[in-house]
Amino acid sequence: MKRRMKKIAALLAAGALCIAALSACGGGSTPAPAGSGGAAPSGSGAAAPTGETFTVGICQLVQHPALDSATKGFRDALTEELGEGAVEFDEQNASGDSATCATICNGFVSDGVDLIMANATPALQAAAASTDKIPVLGTSISTYGAALNIENFDGTVGGNISGTSDLAPLDQQAEMLVEIFPDAKTVGIMYCSSEANSVYQADEIEKLLTEKGITVARYTFADSNDVSLVAQEACDNNDVLYIPTDNTAASCTDAIDAVAKAAKTPIVAGEEGLCSGCGIVTLTIDYYELGKITGQMAAKILKGESDISTMPIEYFPNTTKKVNKANAEFYGLTIPDDYVAIEE
Repeated sequence: MKRRMKKIAALLAAGALCIAALSACGGGSTPAPAGSGGAAPSGSGAAAPTGETFTVGICQLVQHPALDSATKGFRDALTEELGEGAVEFDEQNASGDSATCATICNGFVSDGVDLIMANATPALQAAAASTDKIPVLGTSISTYGAALNIENFDGTVGGNISGTSDLAPLDQQAEMLVEIFPDAKTVGIMYCSSEANSVYQADEIEKLLTEKGITVARYTFADSNDVSLVAQEACDNNDVLYIPTDNTAASCTDAIDAVAKAAKTPIVAGEEGLCSGCGIVTLTIDYYELGKITGQMAAKILKGESDISTMPIEYFPNTTKKVNKANAEFYGLTIPDDYVAIEE
């Protein structure tokens, strides 16, 4: 009896396998159109055909206009590329604290996100320390070589890291400073000493201005608590201040502006957000568009179209001379016509 039951069971199983095989061979089914199993075309706004969804962690160092714009551009571009509902964003802000960046990124790794977007240098450094497997894209990073301590950086980080740079040509910024302030004899460079990219920019600008016969002094602060005191010393001892694309300074523009105006010391800024808050002129990029470029890179990675280890760092192709008209008027300056007014 047991043998007969085993034979019946075996026959039933074999019959089921035959039916499954016939179905797989297309019995009564419609063949899938050629190419239908591929990724959604770039910019189509459609999610992947499988309905796959992704979780993307965003670690932003601090809230200020440049970084906010980059994050928005990233989200908008990635949503456009993959479709509404295809991406769940876990967006967190470290409020200017590098240690909090580390906590956020370690949390992303524990949660098993599909990709990390690190907005600003300390966020990128934290993400790089937290994982060597999850893809990490940086944005608002001036130079990846300095940020990640890579000697002889050739434009591609390799491993699980790539991204976009916000570095505007520093030689052109030095020329701009001399153009607007031809009589300046002393320039103070003010920045946060814990931001590697700010240190890099300060090094380069000091070389360029020194070559033009200008005396340069550097003034650093450790965090936002020191900004006003350092700004006061810098303003008291210099004809002009230069502030690079520094995130701590960008989050303290009201305090810097108050000190600078009281001392009548004008400021040349490294990007538009800084200039809008406390500067007079800047040579800047569009951070929203930079974020979009980063989002498009993320889409290629998530759709399997690109290998992050071979993706070179991308740069925003255009820079714009901009002027804070209200501050220019306060300092009694006439700015050339090729400068675009910053929208208030």
